[in-house]
Amino acid sequence: MAILLYPLKISHNFTDHEENDQGNLLFFMENICCSLSALCGKVSHKIGKIISTHNTNQTNHLHLFTSAGIMSEMRKPFENVIEVFQKHNGILRMAEAIELGITRYTLYKMRDEGIVEAISRGVYRLTDIEGMSNPDLATVASRATQGIVCLISALSFHELTTQVPHAVDIALPRGAELPRIDYPPINTYWFSGDAYSEGIEMHTIDGVSVRIYTPEKSIADIFKYRNKLGQDVALEALQMWAKRKERNINMLMKYAKICRVEKVIRPYVEALL
Repeated sequence: MAILLYPLKISHNFTDHEENDQGNLLFFMENICCSLSALCGKVSHKIGKIISTHNTNQTNHLHLFTSAGIMSEMRKPFENVIEVFQKHNGILRMAEAIELGITRYTLYKMRDEGIVEAISRGVYRLTDIEGMSNPDLATVASRATQGIVCLISALSFHELTTQVPHAVDIALPRGAELPRIDYPPINTYWFSGDAYSEGIEMHTIDGVSVRIYTPEKSIADIFKYRNKLGQDVALEALQMWAKRKERNINMLMKYAKICRVEKVIRPYVEALL
């Protein structure tokens, strides 16, 4: 259950005669909390401490702060739905929600109440979960269930490029239906056979399972698309990979053979290693 905190600042001018009589102000603040309680239902409150007192022109300015922890009543009708979201790491696709018994009307109502937000068409997440570390990959993985993060996006994830992806690169099996995603933008590449199915890793990003090609497979792929994406990008990725202790040369050459770039990569690998 979420708690909304409303900061309340009260300033009162005390004359010298009233300087030692702060009880009236505290009583006044208690009344404010009681009024909030009457208006909003459950209220958890505490009187803030005096944080500053200073004299100006024979007048003491006393600044007190208080906070009222107001239980958000709007969430109550959706508690069961919120629990379903939480069991799915705070993110659900519309189709998944419907399968779990959540109606479109409920989702739209929760969206209007600010309980969930649409992070892409048909993808909703709770607004009170922590910020997403990589919302683009998580969103695309939620919408493109057959997609595998590849090429520049995969290299960026593995920190094997200085390129900044302007779209999410995904590999799809030939014949698959193109995913309908408004945001983020995507670049689709058609892979087939072992070029599609080999070298896949599963990563959990922002609570979503995301399939991403391994560093070695991503390098083989970038060499395959070097004429389109840039020879310099491919060489940079290979050079950055070669500096790593956990590199796997055998796997790199295996994927290079699958991608039919073994003869292209081998001279560079031998020169670097």
